[in-house]
Amino acid sequence: MLSVDEKSGVQALDRAQPMLPLDFGKTAQRTHEYVRHGTTNLFGSLNVGTGEVVGRCFPRRRAAEFIKFMDEIVKPHGDREIHVILDNLSTHDGTDVEKWLTKHPNVKFHFTPTGSSWLNQIEIWFGIITRQAIRRGTFGSLRQLIDTINNYIINWNQDAQPFTWTAKPGDIITKVRLLHRDFRKMIANNS
Repeated sequence: MLSVDEKSGVQALDRAQPMLPLDFGKTAQRTHEYVRHGTTNLFGSLNVGTGEVVGRCFPRRRAAEFIKFMDEIVKPHGDREIHVILDNLSTHDGTDVEKWLTKHPNVKFHFTPTGSSWLNQIEIWFGIITRQAIRRGTFGSLRQLIDTINNYIINWNQDAQPFTWTAKPGDIITKVRLLHRDFRKMIANNS
């Protein structure tokens, strides 16, 4: 089972000054001045059984890049049945993706409910890489950012382990129902 998604618009920010460290009674501080050296789109796949991650950066986020990434992540599995968990992003749907699925009958897509992409485990990993390697980083070029991401993935996979769910299924279902209820209320209020 593979958990797949994209982290779009990852910025290569070059801060004007280094981040000031944490101190007693003070939070970490950084300057608001920066130079942006471009953005990349990180496509990620987390193997739910092993915790291993495959990630690739692309300059754009379209169905073409998604299909290219899918080719890469399903190849090692041969003709074995592969279940892929995705959100309802338009990149994951459409004529080209349907053609790709027809050519890969062993691959089955399972979409998370609207507003519930947090159920997709790659989102947890995106949060981890953002906190540990991207948000606090200073990148003098887009290449430096991409290299940082690639090195992080290599290091992650050296001792990767699957995530352990701590929430009980009933709690998750309750939250999903609340999200759907609130979403319906928002739509009703705006129509």
